[in-house]
Amino acid sequence: MRRALSVAFGLALAASGLTVIPAAAETPLWVTHVQHFPGGISDGVRAKLTAAALTGGVSGASGGSLRNVQINDETNPDLPLDETAVAFDPNHPMIAVASANDFNFPGGLFIGRTANGGRTWSSLHKAADTSTGHRCVGSDPSVVFSQRDQAFFVSTLCFFFNRPDSEIDVWKSVDDGITWTPSDKAAVAISNLQPTGPADASVFFDKELLAVDNDPASPHFGRLYLTFIKFHMLPSGFSDFCPVQLASTDNVPTADPTTTVWSHTAVVPDLPQDQGVGPGANQWALPVVDTAGGLDIAYASEDCNTGFDRTLFFNRSVDGGSTFGTAVQINRGNEFVDNPDLNDLLPNKHFRAPLSPSLAFNPTTGTLDFVYQNNVNRAVSGADISFQQSRDFGKHWSHARFISITVTGAPAPNDQYEPWLAVDEAGNLHAIWYDNRNDPGNKLIETFEAFSPNDGASWTNADISTTAWNPDTSFFACGCFIGDYTGFAASNAVRYPVWTDGRNSPGLPRGSTDIFTNVEISG
Repeated sequence: MRRALSVAFGLALAASGLTVIPAAAETPLWVTHVQHFPGGISDGVRAKLTAAALTGGVSGASGGSLRNVQINDETNPDLPLDETAVAFDPNHPMIAVASANDFNFPGGLFIGRTANGGRTWSSLHKAADTSTGHRCVGSDPSVVFSQRDQAFFVSTLCFFFNRPDSEIDVWKSVDDGITWTPSDKAAVAISNLQPTGPADASVFFDKELLAVDNDPASPHFGRLYLTFIKFHMLPSGFSDFCPVQLASTDNVPTADPTTTVWSHTAVVPDLPQDQGVGPGANQWALPVVDTAGGLDIAYASEDCNTGFDRTLFFNRSVDGGSTFGTAVQINRGNEFVDNPDLNDLLPNKHFRAPLSPSLAFNPTTGTLDFVYQNNVNRAVSGADISFQQSRDFGKHWSHARFISITVTGAPAPNDQYEPWLAVDEAGNLHAIWYDNRNDPGNKLIETFEAFSPNDGASWTNADISTTAWNPDTSFFACGCFIGDYTGFAASNAVRYPVWTDGRNSPGLPRGSTDIFTNVEISG
């Protein structure tokens, strides 16, 4: 089966007219890992492998005042897009860039751009290339805007199904998202390719997320940070450690990003996990920069081989990412319970719905704000969205409280999952997530938006979907992936909630999903 998959993918590449790299003698260890273990390497990567196997290598209340807009164009064939990220230009907040996984062959990234607050979008389907110039598969997008450089940055994984090569690439746009770094000229933040000899097959890099220091008073103004998870795998595919790592740079040269010089820090060292837990088993590393010059990272203690999260941690660097202090536990007592299903499956759904946390810093109040899926009240209200806050740069965290609520303040019924958090210039908090509360069968998905005008003290919820959709008709013939996360960026002038949506899916066998937003312009 593994050999057949490699051959099928190679034939598809040849038919496309793209450069074909000879198949490796062995199936990459990351593929073996995915085939034998229910978790660890992220769902976005797993979904690209699933798509290749399935296709032979193709890779307020709802209604009246809402305006849902499909961001992406329609392709032929019409294939899924999912897993969203978004950022805007603070100097011109009506200009924003959104990105998503793109399963249009050969499986790269979608980049959307708006110049009118989300009313209309242009579409770019961009493939990823390795540093040696060979077409690879891209996944897990992240987007930020740099005030110093007046530039957008997008990051992507770069990997193969039939070779062990693994990289993380960063692309740059200095014209507000109109044009981007050529795919073969990316700034490579980390790679397992060696100067001589083959790639280090024991290493796979996963779940990369970007942050940038946009504080002109900071000694590290303009520094670009990228967190990722380093999976180390044994010949069986079992991962014995998967720690949080950091890459950072002070300059991505526009003329030749390949010359970018990166520094690397082990946020968590390469320590073997003990019985599936321990300091060397991590996922969901979320970076943000605070106004005191600190780099803040929240992450989960997650087994390298299942999707089970035991503890939520936080760590901070005060020297630009060179060193980190002692990790602090975010969750308190018995206030957090992860989904007990090791595949991250929630009731009545075929797709994985993981922890999907989100971290934000509020420069108005100086607080760190954290949201995540919580199953502590599972028997009563299903999966809920919990919120915690720190007022001392992560040294201490508040008790968890639900923000996915009804008008009475009670936890919303059925499941809520995949939240994302944003803060506007006035210090208001905004969040979105997928929500099943309006479907008695706990399946049909809508997107809800939450708002707090008082630094998280109280929240209101609103359904911002004009149509619910059935995930069973999404993602080829399995309905088994809608992305690991949503995206949200907010300013006083405009908000950009961005999510995966299957309302326009033609149904099986391709089950395409699209990227949607709700137009939310102040005034």
